[in-house]
Amino acid sequence: MDLIQAIQTRKSIRGYKPDPVPKEILREILEIAGRAPSAMNTQPWEFFVLGGEVLKKVVGGNVRNMKAGVLPKGEHSVVGWTVDSVYRTRQVELAKELFRLMDIERGDNDKRGEWMERGFRFFDAPVAIILTADKSLAESTPLIDVGIVIQNICLAALNFGLGTCIEDQGVLYPDVLRQYADIPDSKRLLMAIALGYPDWDFPANQIQSSRVPLDSNTYWRGL
Repeated sequence: MDLIQAIQTRKSIRGYKPDPVPKEILREILEIAGRAPSAMNTQPWEFFVLGGEVLKKVVGGNVRNMKAGVLPKGEHSVVGWTVDSVYRTRQVELAKELFRLMDIERGDNDKRGEWMERGFRFFDAPVAIILTADKSLAESTPLIDVGIVIQNICLAALNFGLGTCIEDQGVLYPDVLRQYADIPDSKRLLMAIALGYPDWDFPANQIQSSRVPLDSNTYWRGL
């Protein structure tokens, strides 16, 4: 796939086919993604790739915690915004469209709970990639570099007919991941990526999120 086309068409996939992804393809995607630039070539990212019984155990632990009312608590600063900000407005607009596609009414708490659970299940993808960085690094030091490698993973996946969804829900129960995925305490859990073959019949996969016009966030100086 052409790089520009990949950037323009890539979107979050929230419903997957159960088909397994060959390990050889996963290795190739991560090797390609690892060509990402990083500060002074430090390459601070590390990947824990989950599938099969390990992923099932992680999903089960996440869902049990959620249903038991255990508050999610990640090891990094999760996204946040004030209720009167444009960022909140954009989030709400996306949620409204997703809920419309999924036929989730505003007051339907059961369906809303089911939707939230899907995130903790990695949207039923057959693979989850957990991105970590060593705790010897300052918390904010690797974030830009890790963000770049995440983008590379998502774009490279398209070349193999795969979809992705970047989600912090996947790392919000650290104890579950450490128990079932054997992630050492010396690693800081940063982000998760659900990965698999898209189920294009899944309603939420029809969404194409909007972008603000360039002139609303670009300031030209001297040009």
